[in-house]
Amino acid sequence: MDFILEVDKVKNIMRQTYLADGNRKENDAEHSWHLALMAVLLKEYAPEEVDLSKVIPMVLIHDLVEIDAGDTYAYDDDGAKTKRAREKKGADRIFGLLPEDQGKWLYDLWEEFEAYETPEAKYAHMLDNSQPLFLNDATDGISWVEHGVKKSQIYKRNSRTGEGAPKIWEYMQELIDKHVEKGHVIGDI
Repeated sequence: MDFILEVDKVKNIMRQTYLADGNRKENDAEHSWHLALMAVLLKEYAPEEVDLSKVIPMVLIHDLVEIDAGDTYAYDDDGAKTKRAREKKGADRIFGLLPEDQGKWLYDLWEEFEAYETPEAKYAHMLDNSQPLFLNDATDGISWVEHGVKKSQIYKRNSRTGEGAPKIWEYMQELIDKHVEKGHVIGDI
């Protein structure tokens, strides 16, 4: 019960990405739910067989560490320098609230996501990277414009996204180019 009540706090972690209607920014719980649904719907695009019984809990728990660590914006280079240490500390505490077997299972699943090596982790990362891009597309790039995001930053962040779903990455590139042409993304490459 301590864990269940603690993770309710993820609803208060606000992200920089707006909802598709552009009325407000999403929170981590909404983001994770969206990824879980996308995992089911986009599975056919994964280049390798992925186990949804791993992917869905992986995307549901991947941001729980932000209860302690806070959300590090995708293009925040300074925040990225301390992100791993902050998130590891959060993972230790939050997953430590569970009985040992459950805590170890979720901690290991979080580490698998972070390692980006298994087909499930690659697919989960594709979901995690594509969802904000899809929402930016739906809102005419509002958060990209707010933050002065460059095409090179988006490509750097997504350097491995194609490993999780090459066709989705191709579609993402089309969307990025569209927003460069519209002036929502700075075309520096």
